[in-house]
Amino acid sequence: MRYAQGGGLTDERRAFREELRMEAAERFARGEENPVIAHDLRVSVRSVQRWRRAWSQNGPRALASRGPASLPLLSDELFAVLERELAKGPVAHGWPDQTWTLSRIRTLIGRRFHKSYTVQGVAALLKRHGWSCQVPARRAIERDEAAVAGWVKETWPSVEGP
Repeated sequence: MRYAQGGGLTDERRAFREELRMEAAERFARGEENPVIAHDLRVSVRSVQRWRRAWSQNGPRALASRGPASLPLLSDELFAVLERELAKGPVAHGWPDQTWTLSRIRTLIGRRFHKSYTVQGVAALLKRHGWSCQVPARRAIERDEAAVAGWVKETWPSVEGP
């Protein structure tokens, strides 16, 4: 099971799923039916069918967790190096302006670490390490702080709704 937010199951969730499979194995040995097991364990009948097939071929060890589906391409140590490289700025890496984009970071990872990420993979990597989209450091000269504050207090609550 994969999630769009980046990453698969946590270690705790993987252990929980393994406990479910082991409980199902005990119930297979007792001869219980797939739909009953699926209902009691709150999983799909298809999952129980797959588990039973694996259990019948290799026993309970076939239902043991095999660990995470994949390991991240960049370890925490390499990500710390990437953060230092990002702190140097895009100009230091040959780009003409001071804007980091996901494709530029992807290129930097390829050049520096010889690892291949997709743009979506870079976004997930950054989000997993607590990064978010950039917010401009400078405000427009024309910005009227009093008008913004008034809009936030008066107009926004009616737009937002209950």
